[in-house]
Amino acid sequence: MPRYCLALDLKDDPALIAEYEAYHRAVWPEILASIRDSGILEMAIYRTGNRLFMIMETEAGFSFEEKAKQDLANPRVQEWERLMWTYQQALPHARPGEKWVLMERVFVVGL
Repeated sequence: MPRYCLALDLKDDPALIAEYEAYHRAVWPEILASIRDSGILEMAIYRTGNRLFMIMETEAGFSFEEKAKQDLANPRVQEWERLMWTYQQALPHARPGEKWVLMERVFVVGL
């Protein structure tokens, strides 16, 4: 099962971070459905300071490009993304328009 890790920053404001986390305790059902329908089997987001770290485990055929197409065609996902962007900010090295940045694995050990 493929695993992807991504990073993104939140605006460094404790009140905004608290609001962001509150939204993620009650993610809209349409957003959860769009995640499942795209082939994402499990998703977790972790935070340290204002840095977010997302781990996704997906079906073998998962495609970021297909997920992006589905998201663009879904008005409720677009509404969620606009709302989340009020709390988020791009990483300093992100490309223009890039939100979540795919991380490169630099170490792994099987135990």
